[in-house]
Amino acid sequence: MSVLDAPAGTGPRTDATDRATGLVPVFARLKLTLLRNGLRQSAGRRTVYIISVAGALLIAAGQLIGLIALRGHAHAGSLVVLLAAVLALGWAVMPLFFAAGDETLDPTRLVMLPLRPRPLITALLVSSLIGIGPLFTLCLTVGSVIAPAHGAGAIAFAVLAAPLTLLVCVALARTVATANTRLLTSRKGRDLAVLSGLVIAVGIQAVNFGAQRLGRAGGLSALDPAAEVVRWLPPASAIGSVDSASQGAYGRAVVQLLLSAGALALLLWLWQRSLTRLMTAPDGSTTAAAEPSRTESGREGSGLWGLFPEGRTGTVMQRSLRYVARDPKTKAAWVTALAIGMIVPLLNALQGTGSVYFACFGAGMLGIQMYNQFGQDTSAFWMVALTISSTRDAYLELRARALALLLITLPYTILVTVLTAAVLGDWEALPGVMGLSFALLGAMLATGAVASANFPYSIPQDGAFKNVAPGQAGLAWISIFGGMVSAALLCAPVIGLTIWLHIAGAEDRLWLLLPVGAVYGALITWGGLRVAAPRTAERLPEILAAVSKG
Repeated sequence: MSVLDAPAGTGPRTDATDRATGLVPVFARLKLTLLRNGLRQSAGRRTVYIISVAGALLIAAGQLIGLIALRGHAHAGSLVVLLAAVLALGWAVMPLFFAAGDETLDPTRLVMLPLRPRPLITALLVSSLIGIGPLFTLCLTVGSVIAPAHGAGAIAFAVLAAPLTLLVCVALARTVATANTRLLTSRKGRDLAVLSGLVIAVGIQAVNFGAQRLGRAGGLSALDPAAEVVRWLPPASAIGSVDSASQGAYGRAVVQLLLSAGALALLLWLWQRSLTRLMTAPDGSTTAAAEPSRTESGREGSGLWGLFPEGRTGTVMQRSLRYVARDPKTKAAWVTALAIGMIVPLLNALQGTGSVYFACFGAGMLGIQMYNQFGQDTSAFWMVALTISSTRDAYLELRARALALLLITLPYTILVTVLTAAVLGDWEALPGVMGLSFALLGAMLATGAVASANFPYSIPQDGAFKNVAPGQAGLAWISIFGGMVSAALLCAPVIGLTIWLHIAGAEDRLWLLLPVGAVYGALITWGGLRVAAPRTAERLPEILAAVSKG
């Protein structure tokens, strides 16, 4: 008998409603306790959370006031329907992408508890309503139903539509999260995890694109054609029912509201099925027999690997590239960076509002992969640490890791720059943009090496949605965002030269930025590695303790 089929206790069984009612306050208190204990771990985490809450509330309040101000506008219904669709899309893709610290998204922690699926789903759904995201969504939803509501009938539909929209968004996020729980932990699911990362990356840009279209719409009447289609798609159909009721089309309003209610029921059913399968079926890592190794002695240097230099440099480069190809979290991070780095400049170029200099975004996205180099090794870093006994060993280790990244980042940067210039037809600026991208990439490799030595943090392997070990969130913020700011400052000479050439009207000399940027990027990378090497050798015990924490 499976865990989910086991009785909840030794006494007489109660009905599902009583069990759900009993679990709801327990899970709500559990969510609040996890949140409170997480904030107690470090002052930096509390500061970041408070700033996030304040920022989210300010933005939500501004959106709410703006939506209420649209009340009475003839095309307000079209705007709020599309806003609901963009909001739902954000809930579908962003929780997986930014769920690094929410342990409640991992239902595998409840496997050993004698809980039945239906009461568990109810309790998890209610606990999911606690947080910044649901509060932000509720504010936008309330404003979305107020804007088109006119008359008692529309108000009645609005009272039902607002919570229904919120529940659909939360249920959608939890269903997707539960279905993807094992993607980053199962060896068989790692390829699907990469696809998931790509879908998430594209989804985020779709949310951004939709938000930009809503913001740039000079006349709301331009949104009517798209809104006529979207108003029949849940959960936007719930918001659309308010607009339909305001126009006196109560039959259409009922159908639209029922569509969202049906979507909620379908999501809960899918969530329950995924949860039952997740908590009762063994994964591939526990059932599959160990496959015999196909790697024969002497094959490590065959094929493309044979082109790598011998010694420590070639070995470290192979190890780094194998992480990218085999480790699920490393692979997902790379695929996401590659997708976003390509989508952002090309999407802006296709809209006709971008600049060829947006291609530098691609170099920046891949440069981030240099940060926390030792944390990517997790507890296996102790084997690397045994081979580092001097500053030279540390320098060779960091240099080889940077070279492995350059094998991917250099051709990728060239490809993104050429495609962006081709879409915009701005071939004259191509050499300058490519030189600036090389300088930015070099600066990020340099600051990434320094940040890896000074601010290492652990990447836990026990959860699909945890990318930072508890208590190390402040280190992650300092490492990544501090490094990015430092990289921008290091690029100031090349950026200044670019601006001066444009101001002086010397666009015909922008080609000089290509050799200047390439040489500057190489020199700044060399300097960063030289600075990071002694720090790595000196702080080896601290680095090992930090990356092994998770």
